[in-house]
Amino acid sequence: MKRYLVGGAVRDKLLGRAVVDRDFVVVGASPPEMIAAGYKPVGKDFPVFLEPGTGEEYALARTERKTGRGYHGFSFQADASVTLEEDLERRDLTINAIAEAEDGTLVDPYGGVRDIEQRVLRHVSAAFVEDPVRLLRVARFAARYAPLGFTVADETMTLMQQMVADGEIDHLVPERVWAETRKALAEPQPSAFLRVLRESHALAVLFPEVDALYGVPQRAEYHPEIDCGIHVEMVLDMAARIAPGDALVGYCALTHDLGKALTPADVLPRHVMHEQRGIAPVQEMSQRLKVPNDFAAMASAVCRYHLNAHMAFELKPGTILKLLDALGALRRPERLETFLHACEADKRGRLGSEDAAYPQANYLRAARDAAAAVSSQPFVEKGLVGPAIGEALDRARVKAIASVPKPA
Repeated sequence: MKRYLVGGAVRDKLLGRAVVDRDFVVVGASPPEMIAAGYKPVGKDFPVFLEPGTGEEYALARTERKTGRGYHGFSFQADASVTLEEDLERRDLTINAIAEAEDGTLVDPYGGVRDIEQRVLRHVSAAFVEDPVRLLRVARFAARYAPLGFTVADETMTLMQQMVADGEIDHLVPERVWAETRKALAEPQPSAFLRVLRESHALAVLFPEVDALYGVPQRAEYHPEIDCGIHVEMVLDMAARIAPGDALVGYCALTHDLGKALTPADVLPRHVMHEQRGIAPVQEMSQRLKVPNDFAAMASAVCRYHLNAHMAFELKPGTILKLLDALGALRRPERLETFLHACEADKRGRLGSEDAAYPQANYLRAARDAAAAVSSQPFVEKGLVGPAIGEALDRARVKAIASVPKPA
């Protein structure tokens, strides 16, 4: 029995990144032998065991054989005859197919160390095409490692394009698409996720609402980057900069301008009413991907109200109160924070505006605090009842918002 550290732990050690999860492979052992050695079996689809001392997972080396379409269509072989090289060959990328022996020796049969040094995301073998989730994983790894200079190998991109052409990704269920997307939105450079999906032609299949933004022009005086798709990429990366690791802000950034793809051609490059037009595609995309309710609700709110945030200094106090009520921000101030992060990312996700100030955010925070500080108790003590309390409370909150100073 030989034990090896494998996958992301080895990759991240070589990249000098913090190792979060450690996965191990055991070669030359059978399930009864693992149990006899004190390991606790936990695997459902293939033999995985918990090490009795550390609780870490140890999987028996295994091979995979494609038996059907999609990512469920696999059979596994896991026994003492499977070699380490065979186990590593079934993995997606060479940078994830490196093993480290207990003495620290690296086992790298597929050139993963070289690809880490050359900053390349490359598939291990032709079996890559058998699992459509791998296409999304490559795009997600691009979002994580693009800041380090990683790019997708040409031959891997060709395989991914073939997967799309063959309809393999049509078998992805929404939950898997969303799981990888959510992770990608929390990475340092989510724009790379979109670019890889677009180059592989998968964006039009998985996210047609987003793909439709590319090539749609905007007014250069407000958007020097012109292209709506490029703008969304910039907003995604700005969201990752403003709220690192926050996939909710990222999803709002991804969907905030979907309405611009529906602007009539004779109106372009203006996008009047795009925030209203965008609500339907945001809701449709959220339903199709089965995103969590809080993601869907906040994305719709950002789509509908982001121009209100940009125009905060011009809004009447009553309109600001309606905005706060629509966001549920009086009781849940964190919802206002998410909204403001996404709106700031939109404003700064433009060519030349990357370091621009966004004073609207602090003004709306102050307005929220002023409104939330108003209590209904005085009106109850005055004898008001029912709707009269709410009406008086709203009037007092509007007055409190009106007292908030605006930047000079």
